[in-house]
Amino acid sequence: MPHDTRNVLLASATALLDEGGVEAVTLREVGRMSGVSHMAPYKHFHDKESLLAVIATREVERLGHMIDHAADAPDDLGGTLHSVLHSYVSWALEHPVRFRLIYCGPWTRPRRELEEALGRTSERVTDVVRRCQRGGELAGHDPERCTCLLLAAAHGAVQLRLAGHPASAGDPDVVVDDLLGLLRSPR
Repeated sequence: MPHDTRNVLLASATALLDEGGVEAVTLREVGRMSGVSHMAPYKHFHDKESLLAVIATREVERLGHMIDHAADAPDDLGGTLHSVLHSYVSWALEHPVRFRLIYCGPWTRPRRELEEALGRTSERVTDVVRRCQRGGELAGHDPERCTCLLLAAAHGAVQLRLAGHPASAGDPDVVVDDLLGLLRSPR
């Protein structure tokens, strides 16, 4: 039962987060929304930041699974990286509060679990970059640096869009496609 309560608390907190941002998530409100006492969340989470860190880590893990799915979908390696990056952009635009929580959260101390999950997700993208390089679709640049460049461009374009800049400032999907075009192996 405690594990079920924890999952209910996390689901309630995620709903509050999506509806009202980080400010809307309080342990008292999470307890009320979950149908438990206002003290019950404290049995599972040290504080609000700990709760948010679990949500962020779970979301990064979910994003990693989405990347795996996108990487396995197409047969064409060049299309694989395209699918992975566009899945990332779509996720970020569909879940802007979760996106901001992960990358700009209210972290007052290092969150090892979140950092490790981000590292694993980045490595998943790097694996796709390596596959594309081996298949001749991408130039043979350092795969980790290439991944960093790709994610930074996608991340930055998403940030611009979420901040309300017009599409002409850099539509995230177009930015990804342009960068992939620049990184393609010369034929």
